[in-house]
Amino acid sequence: MKKIGILHGKERSFPEAFVSRVNSKNVEGVIAEPVKIDKALQGVGSGYSVIIDRISQDVPFYRTWLKNAALTGTAVINNPFWWSADDKYFNNCLMTRIGVPVPKTAILPSNEMPDDTSADSFSNLSYPLDWQGIFEEVGFPAYMKPFAGGGWKNVYKLNTMDEFFEKHNETGQLVMLLQEEIVFEEYYRCYCIGGKHVRIMPYEPRNPHHLRYKADFAPTEEKLKEMTDIVLKINKYLGYDFNTVELALRDGVPYAIDFCNPAPDADIASVGAENFEWVVETAASFAIEKALANNGGDNLTWGEYVKQSAGK
Repeated sequence: MKKIGILHGKERSFPEAFVSRVNSKNVEGVIAEPVKIDKALQGVGSGYSVIIDRISQDVPFYRTWLKNAALTGTAVINNPFWWSADDKYFNNCLMTRIGVPVPKTAILPSNEMPDDTSADSFSNLSYPLDWQGIFEEVGFPAYMKPFAGGGWKNVYKLNTMDEFFEKHNETGQLVMLLQEEIVFEEYYRCYCIGGKHVRIMPYEPRNPHHLRYKADFAPTEEKLKEMTDIVLKINKYLGYDFNTVELALRDGVPYAIDFCNPAPDADIASVGAENFEWVVETAASFAIEKALANNGGDNLTWGEYVKQSAGK
């Protein structure tokens, strides 16, 4: 029997629907259930052919447990090794190499020194930084946000240098990005599952959270294909099996704004019934596909960037 597990926290609507959908398909030799862990021993398999990870970004114990599961043959979605190494600044840098438009972005040292460091720890860092050069490149208005993380935590919209310094003083030891504001005409949030299934959803981030999937615009067929190609390209290089990409259209050009969402919102109350149905069905079918293909070897997805680098 090949088991498909879903590892989650307080989230309920998607995990429960996912398990129900997999089991309703009655695929011989395949069942789904919430993951259960009663002990964690090195080199011992998890008992699952596939695990959908929805929570390890918040629970370090889960992240390292998933690495052992992957080592012993589980297809973990998403790859916990790459997810542990990834960050938003690197992603933006990678996009500049593969031709995907992204906002102008700078990374900033933390406002406060990390624990157990001193001024001597930063002997290679100029003081002060070339703030004027950074501001001239990025421009104002701009957004400042953590280089890792999500959920709109610690995100600031800044209109002036004075606002920047005021807010940067509030960020403690967080390493922040300063990013050009893309004043957009249209905005889309795009699921990508299995590196091949894409759903492009009109999205209005300026609305209250529960109304963000209510938008008064829709893409043309030409723009739909262009955005689909961008989403597929991003996930091909990053190697995520389950991700969302946010695209902002300025003067008709899709800019990738946020595309490191390996545990993306899939709650029916926020994404709506039609999008929820798509993500449940697509995720269930993909998980079954992965389970049936699992031969006990390396079942992780590695992005094109990693594969190309390893081949050099």
